[in-house]
Amino acid sequence: MHLRKDHAELSIPALRQFIRSNPLGLMTTAIPSPSSSFPLLQSTHIPFLLDIDDESSETELGRLRGHMARQNPQSQALVEALSDPSSSGSNVLEQDVLVVFTSPVQHYITTNFYAETMAGDRKTAPTWNYAAAQVYGRARIHYDADAPATADFLMQQLGDLARMGETGIMGYAGADAWTVADAPRSYVARSRRLIVGVEIAIHRLEGKVKMSQELMPRDREGVVRGLRALRTETADRMAELVEERAAPRLSKDECG
Repeated sequence: MHLRKDHAELSIPALRQFIRSNPLGLMTTAIPSPSSSFPLLQSTHIPFLLDIDDESSETELGRLRGHMARQNPQSQALVEALSDPSSSGSNVLEQDVLVVFTSPVQHYITTNFYAETMAGDRKTAPTWNYAAAQVYGRARIHYDADAPATADFLMQQLGDLARMGETGIMGYAGADAWTVADAPRSYVARSRRLIVGVEIAIHRLEGKVKMSQELMPRDREGVVRGLRALRTETADRMAELVEERAAPRLSKDECG
């Protein structure tokens, strides 16, 4: 990820919250296929849970938990790599995996918004505002359907994911919230054998929040006005984010 100083998000707690607010990650792997049956690069969108041992920690990166269909070609490539006789024999991939989380709020920014620069030397170009986090880590794949440890991991994963969606996202409580126990036990047992678990120990976490922080004040004000004039939900939310990310910089400038 290209991180210029203006756009880098350096707060680990903020990045952890970003992942939890945008849990659908794109997991990418680069795994040579011994059988040449699968492409080197593969990606899958997976809703992830983020486990943190100490929520008060300013530095803990944590672990991601998710699952994917066993019939997914990426899952098959993972299992093939771990089952290969030349592998280490563990269920941890030798290669790092990359997971990208992206904010749904993103927008094109036209130079017509730049009140100051376009009235002066015009040395500028259109751009795109967005926010994203990139996770790098070692993935443990829970793929042995007959292993009790795999069943335990997947049952916890399914239960926790349902709780996050039903309560954390939908706001349901009590009997209104769906739980794994609401499905027939035979259905759950059969479904569990059709998925593999993914557990990623994070060793690198980067974030970028590109919200016009690099612009001169009048240009940034023009971006806010221009976005609001579009009168769309996304543009309005982007205008709010531009103002929010400008506030810390304005405070520093005023103190200086």
